Amino acid sequence: MLQYLKIENIALLKSITLEFDKGFSVVTGETGAGKSVLLGALNLLSGARSNKEMIRQGSDRLSVEASLFFPESEEVNALLEELGLPNCDEGSLIVFRSLDTSKMSKIRINGSLATLSQLKRLGEYWIDFHGPGEPQKLFKEQCQLELLDAFAQNDALLENYRVLFKEWQKERKAIENLKSSEQLDDDTIRFLNNEIKKMEQLDLNEAAITELESNFTKISQSQELQGMLQMCVDIVSGETGLMDRLNALNHQMSNLSSIDSSLDELSGRAKSLQIEADDLSQEIQSLSDGFDFDPEMIESTISQMTTWQELKRKYGGSLESLLEEKTALENKVGMQGDIEGSIQELELKCAKLEEKLAKESERLYKNRVKGAKTLAKQATEILLKLGFKKAQLDISLLESDHFTETGKHNCCFLFSPNVGQDLLPLNKIASSGETARVMLALKTILADVDKTPVMVFDEVDANVGGEVGRTVGKEMARISQSHQVFCVTHLPQVASLGSQHFIVDKIQDDSETQVSIAPIHSEPKQRLGEIARMLGDRNSQSALDHAKELLG
Repeated sequence: MLQYLKIENIALLKSITLEFDKGFSVVTGETGAGKSVLLGALNLLSGARSNKEMIRQGSDRLSVEASLFFPESEEVNALLEELGLPNCDEGSLIVFRSLDTSKMSKIRINGSLATLSQLKRLGEYWIDFHGPGEPQKLFKEQCQLELLDAFAQNDALLENYRVLFKEWQKERKAIENLKSSEQLDDDTIRFLNNEIKKMEQLDLNEAAITELESNFTKISQSQELQGMLQMCVDIVSGETGLMDRLNALNHQMSNLSSIDSSLDELSGRAKSLQIEADDLSQEIQSLSDGFDFDPEMIESTISQMTTWQELKRKYGGSLESLLEEKTALENKVGMQGDIEGSIQELELKCAKLEEKLAKESERLYKNRVKGAKTLAKQATEILLKLGFKKAQLDISLLESDHFTETGKHNCCFLFSPNVGQDLLPLNKIASSGETARVMLALKTILADVDKTPVMVFDEVDANVGGEVGRTVGKEMARISQSHQVFCVTHLPQVASLGSQHFIVDKIQDDSETQVSIAPIHSEPKQRLGEIARMLGDRNSQSALDHAKELLG
């Protein structure tokens, strides 16, 4: 749900922050008042291409910011993680975009810098536009198929099919790789076998490699360490070292103690120093001896480390990449014995998978045909309510010549607005008003399965009148029970049904023209006047009475 929208310096609007609630929001105003400002801001936040001409004259920068709330944020967080962006904070998503006349534009998602493509991917998730010139997902055949599958509840069938499809794809790729591979000469095979032998000399697991690298480090530094430790031994127990001096000290203290018994304690301490120094000397010597490695062990470690470094450098720089390469080399050598036989074996396996794939595809197709018939019937019934007296909607499923991730059939929504007119794909419909109403009918039916939380309708009521307009409004209100719906409308019959109402006004003086957007749903008198204006005259008693009737 869109919680707030902050707009600065777009077209004729200086600055405004709007707060929204769930349900059905309508936007009204005089023709040319600037209702497109709101749509333009939402478009920018959805990842649409920007135009510096949108920046208000006299300003160097425009910006838009929105806060969105997702009660269940697991899905959007998964998308954010896929895009490498921060997760929502307790379901809250903050989207920001700015456009400068002379600087680079900035996009931030949850405070992190983002690209236009990331913003667009996110926009496809949370908002859907319906109106002239807007990107309409329903025009895309892939989207149509997804919606049909959602309506027909094909999730389980699709999952079974996709598991088989991925396995079949894997085997097909293996066949292609074999067919494109050449018979290797003896020298090449000998080289590959030598590389495999080198790899087999090493224990290729994390623990063993870590131990190898640790031992190599110790061996590499052993001579230096031994020298330093031996110096320490000499300092403690060498000629004229610490031990000799402590012996002399202990001898003198013993003599002093024999003369004066009060010095016994000091004499004892001198003795303790001598004992501690002796222990220290022995421990240091033991450490030094520990770095005296077996020559065979040194040779083996250095040899293995040389091999490991060589292989790591040649094959990707990591243990994982080396293991992958080892498997690939083994397969490559192994296949040389019988490439043709391997191809035949894989093709047989692939043929069996293809039989299963065809059966699953056929199950999908039958369920899609059934769902398409029901969906088309329900949509046609709604279209009749929306002012089409003889409209017809049909959903065509055409077989493809190859398997795809979604089956072996393509989907196309076809529409005829009048008797005698051919059924045409949705994107071939000439009238924007017709297009909008077809989409509205489909969206009404599919509201429960379409997960896009925010829907924006522009000119959805174009070329319709009073009674039909009321029906259009009711259908959008119905969609708003499960989605947040925004509608720019010229019809009072639609505007009166909004749970929230925003009015766009153009203010002019001698020096400049500005656009304002204000909520009026909590101002009964003001809203009544706006509905009356839309009916023809805000000062007409009959218009006011009619407005009261519409508002209930």
